[in-house]
Amino acid sequence: MTDAENGAPEESPMSPDTGGAVPAQASAEPGPADAEAGADAGAEAAGTDGDAGSGSADGESADAGSPDAAGPGGDAADRAAAVAALAERVRSVGRSGPGDAASSSVSSPGSAPEDAAAPATPADGTGTGTDRVVTDEQRAQALRATAEVLGAGGAPAELAAAAVSLFGDGAAEQLREDPWAVLSLPGVRPEHADGFARGLLGPAAGPGDPRRAQALVGWLLEQAALRGHSALEIGEVTAGLERLGVPDSAAAVQAAVLDGRAMPFQEELTGAEAHAAGGDDEDEPPTRTLLALERLALAEESLADGLVRLMSTFVPGEDQEESAEEASAEAAEEDATDDATDEDAADDAEDADAEDAADAAPQAPAAPGPAAWEAAAEAAPSSSAAALVRAAAGSALVLHTGGEAARAEPAALLATATGLGLRAWAATWTDHGRAAFAALAPLADTPAPAPVATLAELLAGAAGPGRSPDGTLALDLLVVLDAPLLDVELAATLLESLADGTRLVLSGDPGQLWSAGPGRFFADLLTAKVCPAVASRTPDFGPIGELVSGVGIGELQPVEAPDKEVVILTAKDSGEAVHRAVQLLTDSIPRALGIPSEQVVLLTPGHGGGAGTRALNAAAKARLNPGPGRFAGFDPGDRVADSPAPGHTRLARVVDGDAAGLHLEYPDGTRRTVAPADAQKLRHGWALTVHQAVGRHWPGAVVVVPDDAAPALSRQWVYTAFGRGERHLSVVHAAGPALPQAVAERPAAPRTTRLRAILAENAAQEY
Repeated sequence: MTDAENGAPEESPMSPDTGGAVPAQASAEPGPADAEAGADAGAEAAGTDGDAGSGSADGESADAGSPDAAGPGGDAADRAAAVAALAERVRSVGRSGPGDAASSSVSSPGSAPEDAAAPATPADGTGTGTDRVVTDEQRAQALRATAEVLGAGGAPAELAAAAVSLFGDGAAEQLREDPWAVLSLPGVRPEHADGFARGLLGPAAGPGDPRRAQALVGWLLEQAALRGHSALEIGEVTAGLERLGVPDSAAAVQAAVLDGRAMPFQEELTGAEAHAAGGDDEDEPPTRTLLALERLALAEESLADGLVRLMSTFVPGEDQEESAEEASAEAAEEDATDDATDEDAADDAEDADAEDAADAAPQAPAAPGPAAWEAAAEAAPSSSAAALVRAAAGSALVLHTGGEAARAEPAALLATATGLGLRAWAATWTDHGRAAFAALAPLADTPAPAPVATLAELLAGAAGPGRSPDGTLALDLLVVLDAPLLDVELAATLLESLADGTRLVLSGDPGQLWSAGPGRFFADLLTAKVCPAVASRTPDFGPIGELVSGVGIGELQPVEAPDKEVVILTAKDSGEAVHRAVQLLTDSIPRALGIPSEQVVLLTPGHGGGAGTRALNAAAKARLNPGPGRFAGFDPGDRVADSPAPGHTRLARVVDGDAAGLHLEYPDGTRRTVAPADAQKLRHGWALTVHQAVGRHWPGAVVVVPDDAAPALSRQWVYTAFGRGERHLSVVHAAGPALPQAVAERPAAPRTTRLRAILAENAAQEY
């Protein structure tokens, strides 16, 4: 079975105790087919493989059960009633406020102490309120104490660094007081935490311990976040707790809400969701209760507030026309100046000095009026570009959808805005996208460097317009490419960096994969209809474009490819798929099409399995750059995938390695040395997962669909994978009918989010 690609961390070295509190069948392990939903979100960040065992196509969501699924010892109706009653109790907890929560009888005596829930002092020396500096000796002492506690519970000492980073220098005390807090560390699963708790507490570590129950609520929500959900329905959480052996899942959820580990929300259902829930026009609309992690709940609230702020503070420009009366008044004033006395002349000189000083002061931002924008729209290179210019003229927030060829339209808008005197920039997801966008006409025709940066560079201040005195970006208009890749936390950060009234244009292909992190920001905005949306009429040309367009509407049909732009090959199993893919990479494509191996990429659903990235990279290295891997498994000349953060992958080449670390060179010529301890987080880069490949293209792409990939496939995945090749696409698949079925029947893995509901409450739906 292929990897989950859902970011579920690799199992930690902690060996699960088979006699533990969680029976084997109670594990709520996410399935492997959440298909890129988290895309190494946890695994890449932690340097783990992200492998997961077999499971259903919907992973945890499918396993957890829906609110009306039959629970243990009861039928579907009983469970639905129980969930409804729990939802009402949770909502009452949310209304009661912190004071009432503290005194609620739900709080159990065995729960973690209050100070354990308070923010711990980070181990990097930044205090919370007191700015206390942690010395190297204090950190070393904290590491030793934490390693000692971990060892006492049977956990590996290697987790000490992660524990101190998360909990601060009081990590040892926190783990001793609440052993299940170890679930917050990378790669630790419930069975591991249960074994650790038994090692510390002995027989007292039972499945009904309130500390265990609350930790599992947070763990379930974190696992859901790795699969892209920013919230979960309360029934899914209780079902997951029951499978993990929690005897009273309702009390566990209530306690987690009281403790602040989860935040409850009630939403009205509309449309198809309301109909499915049995809603009637004569009755009150049905509702659902969601639970969310605090950081994600606040991020979505902040994101919605930022969007509404931009739209509510936007003031379009006005055409400046000088009236006849104003002209006459100016003429009369000039005559009076000519007849002025010497004293008046002196006053005029003072006025002139004041005017010079005013000229030296910062000028007001340019605000072109409707006539200027309309003239620019008429000069746009296409009807779609003209529509985008007109939309940006009158709105602070604009959505633009289209494929790769449609990027010429935001490029035209950027050039237009700059020509009108606006401070305009564009942000792309990758450095590859930055270079490709900057090369588009008319940006390529400008004498100055194109105002384009990656989003990471823009937010970090490494490139872009700089910051205004209030800390916001010094911009009048920002165009964000690859907008579907923004998760809710990154999108909220972006909105916070924009000043009131700034124009924001979000452009992207709605058919491609969503963000590696939680949420579906761009898709929710399109559905919310709170701003203009311009759909490009510019198609992606050629056989690859035709194939991808068909996938986008749920059809996988053969296309005419006279110059071998598209080649479809079948394989009987994963082993044959690897052989064929590497042969294409190393021989067939370079020989027949003249595309060198360095410009070809292998793409696959996950890291593990018979045809995952590990198997493909091993075979590619053996053919293209054999060697012993003497530098942390790498040799000079190896292609490397460097993923410094979830959803972000940079490709590099190994130059050399020594005691200082692994020396990498990136396509733009920059170099970086990766410390030996961090080199294990790197992967070979001949083969990538599709989520690692988003935001970039190659002259040639070979998409491998293994025989065990069926649960990981979706229309989104196929659409994104097939679109990575510019000149040539080869598809090697051993999945049989699963590939066309995924294209036709499974548009995307569902995600539960709150952004659309928040916008419905706070923004007018006018579009």
